Amino acid sequence: MSSYDYTKDPSGFVLLSDLVPQAIQEIRYFSTYNFIGERIDGYEEPCALITAEAARALKSVSNELGVIGYRLKVFDAYRPTAAVKQFVFWALEDNDVRMKPYFYPDINKEDTISLGYIASRSSHSRGSTIDLTLLDMQTGKELDMGTPFDFFGELSHPDNRDVTNEQYENRMLLQRAMVRNGFVPYECEWWHFTLENEPYPDTYFSFPVSSAYLKRNRV
Repeated sequence: MSSYDYTKDPSGFVLLSDLVPQAIQEIRYFSTYNFIGERIDGYEEPCALITAEAARALKSVSNELGVIGYRLKVFDAYRPTAAVKQFVFWALEDNDVRMKPYFYPDINKEDTISLGYIASRSSHSRGSTIDLTLLDMQTGKELDMGTPFDFFGELSHPDNRDVTNEQYENRMLLQRAMVRNGFVPYECEWWHFTLENEPYPDTYFSFPVSSAYLKRNRV
């Protein structure tokens, strides 16, 4: 018997843009520019959905960093369980490696699970995890973090000192602001944070990434 709950009820979720309109969104799994190379199951709109509690915490992060000239840029937030299943199938069964040069040049695709880059149950499906970076409002460019988002390799570990000092400090700028506002970093990915006091620690959601679905099914 599983100790986890699975549900399609989006009642506790919001559109991130409603609470943090200044955050830029580039939802990679709605596009074909991701480590699989195609739109991912469950992503019906290029929008970030997230729990209300995590959105409020991100608003504080955004306000704090906005004062010193940075905006949040979001790549992914809530991730349906269907997407997670697709990731696992891709890692174990799919022979397609077309995106290897861009996202996992130094590791074998089948090792993405054992190395911690793909999980059979993702914290994203609990609704309070976010993947993001920072944009410099003066230059209009993302800060250089040493690797792209979703680069599978040790260079993406936040504390890896094989990056330049500037790249490391950029990672720490993001990490410190997130931690101050209640998020916990992930040791393998500089872009990945989960709200420490997440409201649904044992619940995995399966509804689609869709503002229309969210509006239709709120109770």
